Amino acid sequence: MTERRIYAAYDDEGVYVYQAFTPSIVQTALEKGTFGAGFDMARMTWIKPSFAWMLYRSGHATKPNQEAILKIKLSHAGYLTILSESVESSYNPRVYEDEVAWAEALKVSPVRHQWDPERDLALRKHPTRRAIQIGIRGWVVQEYVEQWIVGLEEVTVLAHAVKAAVDGDLPLPPVPEERVYPVDDALARRLGITAGA
Repeated sequence: MTERRIYAAYDDEGVYVYQAFTPSIVQTALEKGTFGAGFDMARMTWIKPSFAWMLYRSGHATKPNQEAILKIKLSHAGYLTILSESVESSYNPRVYEDEVAWAEALKVSPVRHQWDPERDLALRKHPTRRAIQIGIRGWVVQEYVEQWIVGLEEVTVLAHAVKAAVDGDLPLPPVPEERVYPVDDALARRLGITAGA
């Protein structure tokens, strides 16, 4: 059975997620301590707790408009609020009575999530584990930017170092340790979390 659980780096203060942008957006955010010029508050933006999946999505920070990666620390309260608002982007009969109910919930929700095949640092697909991607919009983006960000760190150099190690068949640099992020039973059902075989 496929494992769908949230793996993330976290401590008592908060949990880390990743986003990739142009270098100018990242530089402005680092200077301000949150997002500023260039960050579009009006559109859905996706956050990823899996560093390896962020590397996959951005091509180790080489794809256009994804040349810089931010490691964003969110308060636990903010992160759990985001998760509690989320609706899965595909119909899950274990969560919704029927597809009509799911479609209505998805339409009005400010948060959606999907489970994609997890990747390793070489961007290879994990055979059984799925990684969660979380899209936020509306008032949730507002709170994300103005209230929930505890700290920011650029990890573009680390992304490039991982790529250099993979390409050169060299030892990988240390990366943040990700472990299962605990959620209660109700939130686990809402997110479609499964422990796997």
